Amino acid sequence: MKKVIFLDRDGVINNDTGHYYIYKPADFVLNDGLIAGLLQLKNVGYEFVIISNQGGIARGTYSKQEVELVHDKLLKEFARHHLSVLEIYYCPHHSEIEKCLCRKPESLLIEKAIARFTIDTKKSYFIGDSEKDMQAAIKAGIQGISIKSNQNIQTILFQINND
Repeated sequence: MKKVIFLDRDGVINNDTGHYYIYKPADFVLNDGLIAGLLQLKNVGYEFVIISNQGGIARGTYSKQEVELVHDKLLKEFARHHLSVLEIYYCPHHSEIEKCLCRKPESLLIEKAIARFTIDTKKSYFIGDSEKDMQAAIKAGIQGISIKSNQNIQTILFQINND
């Protein structure tokens, strides 16, 4: 069974200062310490899954194609550092427009990853910068680790058990 770090995207992986939505590759900038932190986790056997709400799609602010371009940039940047992601799951819905089971604080996307990749929930964590992230983690049986938006991820790694 895999041990996985689930990561929220905006505010955890990339800096979202001054942006409500990040949907242009030019606006996608990794947070300080992210690569070094993920490399530390990779070196002790963790793999990664990204879980993100992308409600701007439902609102018509941006398209799925624009989200995919940002994700392409993310994956290329990770690859440059020998990091990979099992999957990027995102919810294109918005609670003001339509109800769904995949938008955090719901846990469907996490549960899909757990089933698909045979993830050990007891040895996995969800790092997020919102209460919705923590609620989704709890619903999926994953321990949540709260981080401030745009905080260096290395500052919270002590909370992760390296077994």
